[in-house]
Amino acid sequence: MNKLKRYFGPSTLIAAAFIGPGTLTTCTLAGVQSAYDLLWAMLFAMFATIVLQEMSARLGYVTQQGLGEALNKQFPKGVVRYVVFFLVLGAIVVGNAAYEAGNIAGGMLGFDLLIGESKVWPLIIGSVCFLLLYIGRYKWVERILIALVLLMSICFLLTAILVKPNFIEILKGFIPKANADTNFLLVIALIGTTVVPYNLFLHASTVSKKWKSHHALKDLRIENAVSIMLGGMISILIIITAAASRGQLEAVQSAKDLAIQLEPLFGKTSNWLMGLGLMAAGISSALTAPLAAAYAAKGLFAWQVGESHIKFRAVWMLILIIGVLISIANIKPVSVIQFAQITNAILLPFIASYLLYIGNSQKILGHQTNGLLSNIFGIAVILITVLLSLRSVNAVFKFW
Repeated sequence: MNKLKRYFGPSTLIAAAFIGPGTLTTCTLAGVQSAYDLLWAMLFAMFATIVLQEMSARLGYVTQQGLGEALNKQFPKGVVRYVVFFLVLGAIVVGNAAYEAGNIAGGMLGFDLLIGESKVWPLIIGSVCFLLLYIGRYKWVERILIALVLLMSICFLLTAILVKPNFIEILKGFIPKANADTNFLLVIALIGTTVVPYNLFLHASTVSKKWKSHHALKDLRIENAVSIMLGGMISILIIITAAASRGQLEAVQSAKDLAIQLEPLFGKTSNWLMGLGLMAAGISSALTAPLAAAYAAKGLFAWQVGESHIKFRAVWMLILIIGVLISIANIKPVSVIQFAQITNAILLPFIASYLLYIGNSQKILGHQTNGLLSNIFGIAVILITVLLSLRSVNAVFKFW
């Protein structure tokens, strides 16, 4: 049992955080629109998450602090400090606000299935999150919601077995390919829903609660890899079940469309299960994103304050309010969710580049700086993400 505990901790929470409504919606879209053809993109996203989250976790392990605190130590003064502050803070605010809108939109889809459509759901979800964050009693609620998300994930595993997919086609889907028919916006969305920039800040800040200097760094790396691979496998299963439902599902525009892929196992009760899962995933993620932004700001500005301080609360309130406002606009929840994933993927290279820089700083990490393979993998992830982001922006605006 003690050996098993080594593989569950901060990284497990990170994996649970990216298995939210954005992942469910984006992976369903990938399966419906491209069958198994984008499994390679999901595999790359999983690999990129392992690489970057390992750097973040190692930073938290060595310094017992977060990414924001590392920035303060690395850039104590000068123009560079303010440029880096502006880029990182901008990425956090924009990325987290977009992701929060997607989380609340996912919770809306859940309530639509459970109770019925209503324009008040964003206000109710926002109010519940505000109350829980303000009084600071959200941990037990978050654990319950994460348990519900994991239950839904098991349902996808059982459904994937039941539908008997074509394994040859699945294997072909893991071979990278890019042609005129490739939906690059969907590729970048798959990356954005898996490699979440705010999780890089959150991971470093939470590692110190479990991993101390007397623990083996190898165990931390194993925990990180195991947790992220489990989360990635859930995403792959969602793509597979969605691809198997293509005959019944031509487009994904509502929560009922998302539930169709579970019908082979649960029949009409799949609406209730999907609704419960979306609601749980939406609210749990809507609690996490504002807090991550507040912790990042606290580290960036070296605030020596607790969670009840007005500065800390002001940050998460801002993110939560922006998320609610976007969600109550007359935009389809599925579109809001997809936009949030694309936004995060486009912002990812900025945060990843900063993390790679810190990962090579002897001033911060001493002798635990990146090795050759970490740097090669890190640079590869950043370059590929940049190229995909440019390709996606081009697909929208037709620059060339």
